[in-house]
Amino acid sequence: MTLNSELELIDALDGSGLFVMKCGGSTLAALPDSFFEDLRDLQQEGIQPVIVHGGGPAISENLAKLGIESSFVNGLRVTTEAVLDVVEMTLAGSINKAIVRRIQGSGGLALGLSGIDGNMITARPVANSAEVGLVGEVTEVKAEIVTGIVGMGYIPVIAPIGVDAAGQRYNINADTAAGAVASYVESPQMIVVTDVPGIMSTVEGRKVVLPSVTVQEIEALIESGEIYGGMIPKVRAAIDCIQGSVSEVIIVDGKEPRVLSRVLQGEAIGTRIIRS
Repeated sequence: MTLNSELELIDALDGSGLFVMKCGGSTLAALPDSFFEDLRDLQQEGIQPVIVHGGGPAISENLAKLGIESSFVNGLRVTTEAVLDVVEMTLAGSINKAIVRRIQGSGGLALGLSGIDGNMITARPVANSAEVGLVGEVTEVKAEIVTGIVGMGYIPVIAPIGVDAAGQRYNINADTAAGAVASYVESPQMIVVTDVPGIMSTVEGRKVVLPSVTVQEIEALIESGEIYGGMIPKVRAAIDCIQGSVSEVIIVDGKEPRVLSRVLQGEAIGTRIIRS
């Protein structure tokens, strides 16, 4: 990458050189080494990623191994203290450190933490906590912790667990947490890395990736059946990320070569979801 393209990239990122990326734990685990090499190259060029990750399948697997029952209400995992122990162990432990190892294995520098560390993500119970238990919504993100880690030369890798003033932990939806982090660090866009090329639609009898779509158009595509099955939770999760200063979310396939660099340079790849 040339100096001019680096400066253009930083300018595209609202001058900060910082962007937020959300990815599921299972998706990250399946990504090729080239994805992490792209992260390393961006970091070395002064374009600083911030990663917020999930890990639902691994949590379910560990709960099953331990014989702890788990259920969902409207897409949220019903979270008791016993379930929360496993959520924290899985997200802040094994998945978080696996991501850090892969970044550092590629030559990058990363620091893994959860929202509990430094009270970075404070939370309160969601409105339907009587149904879902210890699930939280974000009330504040200490942006100075995130930017401080970036300033020390590390990629923050954040597990979406929050805490309140009394020290109570909360399980936070990863997409919601990522949107909150992006909003508090004033990132205008967020990249959601998945295992699909974007939102597909049928045009003249063939499936194509929609380059741009509004939140309202997504609901219409779901209603018409164009978006169906496993893609519905993916796009609704992306919509959850649009909050505060985040005006667009870009869904991309992490297996695409140099996908992060290409998106940040403005290449039309994946699907951009915009507010309106």
